[in-house]
Amino acid sequence: MSELNSIELDSSETIQDIALKLVTEQLKNDSHLKIGPSERTIFVLGSKGAVNRDDVPRPTLALEYSFGRRTASGQGAQKNICNVWELGSLVNSNQLIEVPLRSHGLATFSAVIVLDLSLPDRLWTDLECVLNGLKQALEKNCSSKEIAEMQEAMRQKVGVDHVDLNTLEVLPFPVIIVGGKYDQFQNLDSEIKKHVCRCLRSIAHAIGAALIFYTSKNTALTKMTRDAMNYLGFGSPSNPFKTTAADHNGPIVIPFGADSWEKIGVTPTNSERIGLNYSSQIPQVGTEKVAIPDDPAKDGGFRERVIDELRALKDEELMRLLKDTEMRMKFEAVQ
Repeated sequence: MSELNSIELDSSETIQDIALKLVTEQLKNDSHLKIGPSERTIFVLGSKGAVNRDDVPRPTLALEYSFGRRTASGQGAQKNICNVWELGSLVNSNQLIEVPLRSHGLATFSAVIVLDLSLPDRLWTDLECVLNGLKQALEKNCSSKEIAEMQEAMRQKVGVDHVDLNTLEVLPFPVIIVGGKYDQFQNLDSEIKKHVCRCLRSIAHAIGAALIFYTSKNTALTKMTRDAMNYLGFGSPSNPFKTTAADHNGPIVIPFGADSWEKIGVTPTNSERIGLNYSSQIPQVGTEKVAIPDDPAKDGGFRERVIDELRALKDEELMRLLKDTEMRMKFEAVQ
C-alpha cells in the first residue's frame, strides 16, 4: 500500500484512474533506476601533432579507436561509455571522417578540432579541411530531419536569446576547438596572434563552438581541456569552463555562446569570408602530400597483431591455391 499512500487521491477517481496513476509513477521510478549503458562519441581530428606531449606519439595514418567507461554512484548505477575516435592525418581522409558518425549516429556525437597555433600559415588550411569533411559526412550519413533537430538543440546551447543567433551557421553537434602548442604561440608577433585569435573566435562563434587554448606546460589549461573532454564524453562537470578570456595576449577561453560579433570586433560573417580574410592577412601553405604505401597492411602505422596473423594465414592459403591451380593448368595442357 506504500505506492497508494504516496499518491494524492480524488474521491471522484475510478479504480482505473488510480491504477493508471500507479503505473505512471512506477514507470517514472524505473526510469531513475535504469542500468543500461549510456554512450557518447567524441571525434578528435585536426592538425597533426598539435598537442605537445612529453612522450613521443606513435605516428599513424589511420583512424584509431578507444573508449572510456565510467559508472555512476548510487542505486542502480548506470554505466557510461565514451567512444573516442582519433584521426591521425587529414591527408586522404575523406572516407575516414565518415566512420565515427556512421558507426554511432548524430544524437550523441561531438567533435574536438585540434589546431596547431605555432603554425599560423597552416591553421586555416587544416581547419577548412576538417569543417568540409564533417559537413560532407553529415550530408552522406544523416537525414535532413535529424540534422535540423540536432541543429535546434545546438542553437539552444548557444542561447535562444543570443543577439547573433540568426546570423550563425551552427553545426548540429557540440564542437570544441582546441588551439594546441600555446606555449610556442605566445612568443609570436603580436599582430599575428591578433589575426589568429580573431579568426578562431569568429569561426567558433559562427558554428556555435567553444574555443580553448592548450599547452601541457600550463596546469590550468591542461585541467580545463581535460574537463572539456569529460564534459563531452560523460556530461560532467556540467560547466568545464570556469572563466572567459578573450585577450589575444593570453590564452583564449570562450565557452559555448559566450562570444558575439560585437565583442570580436567584426560584422556578421560566415566561414567562407572568415577564411578569405584570414588567408589575405596570413597566406596559407597547401596540405603536405604524404606517401601512402601500396599495401597499407605492410605499414607500421596500421599494425594490429591479431589481424596481421590472420592476414598471414590467408596469404599462405592464397599462395597454396595459386600453386595448385598453376599445377593443374600445366597438367591439363600436357594432356
